[in-house]
Amino acid sequence: MEKQNITLSVPKDVLHKVKLIAVQRQTSVSAMLTQTLEQIVEREETYALASRRHLEWLNRGADLGTAGQAPAGRGELHERA
Repeated sequence: MEKQNITLSVPKDVLHKVKLIAVQRQTSVSAMLTQTLEQIVEREETYALASRRHLEWLNRGADLGTAGQAPAGRGELHERA
């Protein structure tokens, strides 16, 4: 995969803390940011796919096993004594 450098502005205190975390994890700030950004992209793509599938399902309609016919009329379902 081709990579591209970016410039990122981060508050100094945040950057200092992130560098300490990277050292503790035996990795780099760049690797941590790359992993986090990849996770964000994956979540967004997964959500978009689930949303498309759900909308397609809603457009198709659910098969309730009635072949589109109500098994009983309103009167039969709400008989009053």
